[in-house]
Order: sequence, then C-alpha cells, then structure tokens
Amino acid sequence: MIRSVSLAVVFAAAALQAAPPKLDDATKQLARDIYKQLIEINTTDSVGNTTTAAEAMAARLRAAGFPPSDVQVLAPNPRKGNLVARLRGSTNQKPLLLLAHLDVVESKREDWSLDPFTFTEQDGYFYGRGTSDDKAMAAIFIANLIRYKREGWVPKRDIIVALTADEETGDFNGASWLVKEHRDLIDAAFAINEGGSGRLKDGKRIYNGVGASEKVYVSFRLETKNKGGHSSVPRPDNAIYELAEGLTRLEKFQFPVELNDVTRAYFERMSKLEEGQTAADMALVAKGDADASARLSQTAVYNALMRTTCVATRLEGGHADNALPQMARATVNCRVLPGDSADAVRDTLINVLNDPGIEVTWIDKPKPSAPTPLDPAVMGPIEQVTNEFWPGVPVMPLMATGASDSLYLRNGGIPSYGVSGLFADLNDSRAHGRDERVAVPAFYESMQFLFVLVKRLAS
Repeated sequence: MIRSVSLAVVFAAAALQAAPPKLDDATKQLARDIYKQLIEINTTDSVGNTTTAAEAMAARLRAAGFPPSDVQVLAPNPRKGNLVARLRGSTNQKPLLLLAHLDVVESKREDWSLDPFTFTEQDGYFYGRGTSDDKAMAAIFIANLIRYKREGWVPKRDIIVALTADEETGDFNGASWLVKEHRDLIDAAFAINEGGSGRLKDGKRIYNGVGASEKVYVSFRLETKNKGGHSSVPRPDNAIYELAEGLTRLEKFQFPVELNDVTRAYFERMSKLEEGQTAADMALVAKGDADASARLSQTAVYNALMRTTCVATRLEGGHADNALPQMARATVNCRVLPGDSADAVRDTLINVLNDPGIEVTWIDKPKPSAPTPLDPAVMGPIEQVTNEFWPGVPVMPLMATGASDSLYLRNGGIPSYGVSGLFADLNDSRAHGRDERVAVPAFYESMQFLFVLVKRLAS
C-alpha cells in the first residue's frame, strides 16, 4: 500500500513538473513571429526555397543559445534545404525526433480571397499557405525548442527537430534523403510528425487523432491503341470508347473490406461518439458485418478507410477533331491498404477491366509503409496529456488515406506517430485548398499540448 501511494506521488510530481508555464504575451508573440516568418517565405516547388526557411529557423536557434554544431542546414539542392537541430539530453537513451516539412503546395493569388503568402489574422483565424500543412507544427517545434533552452530544461533523451523539403512534391531532398544520407543526425527511438490532429464537430471536440498508419500511393497508366482513320467513317474499334468501357467497369468495382489494428480501433472508438445507424454500423463493421460495411461505404471517408481504392484522375485521347483516335489514355491513382500487395492490385485492375486491348503499366512503384505499433510507452503519455488539456476527449488511432514523410521513417526503422493537438472542424479541411487557415486559439493550444507532450516523452 505504501508503495502504491509513493508511485502515485511520483506520477503526480512528474505531471506537475511537465505542466507548461502560463502562456504569456511574450511567448505567444515569439510563436506568432516564427509562424508569420515561415508563411511569408515561399517554399513551393516551382519558385520557392526551403533553404531560406531552414536558415531563418537556424538563425533563431543560434540566437537562443544553441551551439552551431547542434544546428545544421543541409541542402542537397540549393533551393531544397533541411534544418536539423538538437537539444542535448542527460542520458544516452535514443533521441525523440520532431519532424515537420517546410515545403507547401502551389497556390495562385487569383484562387484565394487574400494573398496566400501574406500571413493574415482575420476573424479569429490565421490564414496563409501552409498554416495547417505543415508550418504550424514547424513553427511550434522551433518556438518550443527555444522555450526549453531558455528555461534551462535538460531532457533525459536528446530532442531532434528536423524541418524538411520535398514532402509535397517527391522524395528527393527531404526526409527520405536524411534517412538515407544522414541517418546519424536524425536517428531516434521514435518520431512525432504530422498525420494526426484533433477534430471538432459543431464546435465540440470529438477526438484527438494519432496517425499510426497510412495507405500506399501508386498510379497506373491505362492505354488503348489502334490504327485510327477518318472521322467521317466511324468504326466499332474506337480507342476512346474501348477505354471508357473499361473505366466504367472499374467505376462499379469495389475492393474488399479489410480492417487492420488501427482502423478497427478507429471504428470501435468512433461508434461511441457517433449516433444512430452510423454508430451501430461502426460497432458492427469492426466485427466484420457486411451489411454495416455496405452502409458505411456510402460515406466516402469511411469507404476509403475500409478498403484499397483505385480511381481515374486524368484522361486524354485522340490527336485531331476530324480523325478517329489512335490512342486513349487514363491515369488511375490507387491508395493501397498497408500490407496489401500493389502487384495484386494491378492484377485486380487487369481482371476488372477485362480487356486485353487495355494496357496497364506502372507510373510509379509503390513504397510500402508498415503501420506503427500502438506502443503504450508513447500512446500512454499522449492519452494522459490529452486528458489533462481536454478532459473526456478520446485519443483516436488513425490511418491516413493520404501519405506523409512518416513513410520514410517507418521504412527506415523509426516508428512515427502523427499527433499535434491542433483541432479543426471535421468538415472544413483546407489543406492544399483555397484560403487555408488555422483557428488562432487552436494554434496556441497545440503549442502548449506539444510543449508538455514532448517533455513527457523525453523525460
């Protein structure tokens, strides 16, 4: 009994020690300034420069007292720099890696209601390209690293912050390059990355998401060819019609439902948060009920969580208005469940198209991504800190239907967890879209959440 009381006191003391100081105006201003600086540095692939952003963050860390040897900018391409910074710990435990990407998707001024590369605070939101994907986390990691340094806190394990290039546009100069060429600089016991966030519904927090898995991206080219001819003399063997008929068969096809540990846990927990038939179906689909999965499949996001998907995304054909097409081509993009074979997906496509005249070729080769185990040593602190900040809000394991740089970490043997504590409306995701934004209070809450969580994980 005495031992139990002692442990309780120890855990309580640890929690108290990890609690953040009150977020004063100076600290908020520091984070806002960093956020603004990052948003206003154009880091698109076409004309942007992540090296400029990496160097700007490196300058802030050096000014805060980090030795130059612990703050490095590595640029395999002059415009594609990465920042790797380290806060030294007191033991030789493997480090904790905090990963965020600096690059952003393209954005045109005429597509937005305001300048995407001017940081704008308006109506309770921060607007700008990258505010949610992924410069909020980048700014928070840098601001919190400076806070740790200023207060003199020494973690038990090193904390590494890596801000990278090329997450949005490929695998050339960013996280994959660091894993391959500079593994010693980022080697870690585990990583915190994007891929998980909090969700609001009708203004109420419904869960804090943790990304532990993601689908595998792969695209195929479908192509038909024939000799063509004059359009005044149509023939039955029209390349466009042949391809179209195959695509129609693909449209009507669904891959089988396959749940994994992450998606099964997701539906089980969501069944307690949803209502009515949806809640009942979520509980049943986790047990393998076919009728429940059929009903849930009518909702696009649930359908994508339950099965591999393949969808036509581009189409071209013909060469003249007055000639029969000699070629028709389509791009089909597939998001393959972790553990499934992309070769088997290609074989399925060929069977579904059911036409030897439609050639199916690889556009890119898949990069498999094994799920991260839901390790209690990581999930426990995430759940504890979530409950301290937002009592009663559950932690939700997530499988991303998209992809992130966690792919390269996981394949390199570094388990990666997507968690930010950054809450946004369930039905208002603007990443990659028009008027991308983050609610002002949500940004500062995420900053405090990650401040405490990182302390907990590094202690």
